[in-house]
Amino acid sequence: MRKIASTFCCILMLCGCAEHDPILPGKRTPVFDTQKITILNTSIQNLPDKLADEKIEDCPYTQDSSNIIRDGDRKIFSGFPTNNAVASNQKPVCKSGYVYAGLTTGEVVKIAPKSKKIMWIADVFRKSNLTGGASIVDIVSPLVVKDGYVYACGLGDAFCRINTISGAKDWCIEISSAVPFILVNNVAFVTGTDNYLYAVNIKDGSVYWRCEIEKQVAPVYDNKVITVGKLKINAENGEVIK
Repeated sequence: MRKIASTFCCILMLCGCAEHDPILPGKRTPVFDTQKITILNTSIQNLPDKLADEKIEDCPYTQDSSNIIRDGDRKIFSGFPTNNAVASNQKPVCKSGYVYAGLTTGEVVKIAPKSKKIMWIADVFRKSNLTGGASIVDIVSPLVVKDGYVYACGLGDAFCRINTISGAKDWCIEISSAVPFILVNNVAFVTGTDNYLYAVNIKDGSVYWRCEIEKQVAPVYDNKVITVGKLKINAENGEVIK
């Protein structure tokens, strides 16, 4: 009985720490109760033929698997290492003077690099992962920062839209990904670790359609067609092009 009680207390402490008591300084937005995926099976209207040319800011900062971010030899952020990290070449993203990074501990962090101030930390993993022991929650898929939001998808069963100012999450849905996703107008095309390609409405997190794929690689968009490996998919309705 004592062992059971002790285990239960540890779980409560873990949950409480993740939701209310930030270990790192800065405002933390708690673990989101991710939405179960509901496939609408509807077509997407008004998709462009080509991706818009997005100006990508130069980002000279480096990041390692121990969650340390550097400006050359100067350390601007120190997270916590994890023994369960997935090998990746993740890099921070720069936008309007701030640095955004996805960590192996399942968080997105916003940093003011000159002062080293942590503006906010957002947990990006499904709530039940807290009790999973050695759960893998790395954010391996590169972040996308666009129009006042950070879009982040990690291996912790959560694809989230995060407000760049407050760090608050508008929505999170149960998708894991280890490869880059793309934004086309108001749609995110995300390759899931469950071998499905998802077309996500970035306004509310609803899913227009999903399509089974053969290989987990980054999707490519051209002329309203999504290419995933050798598979070509109609971007409007999710049907495989024969």
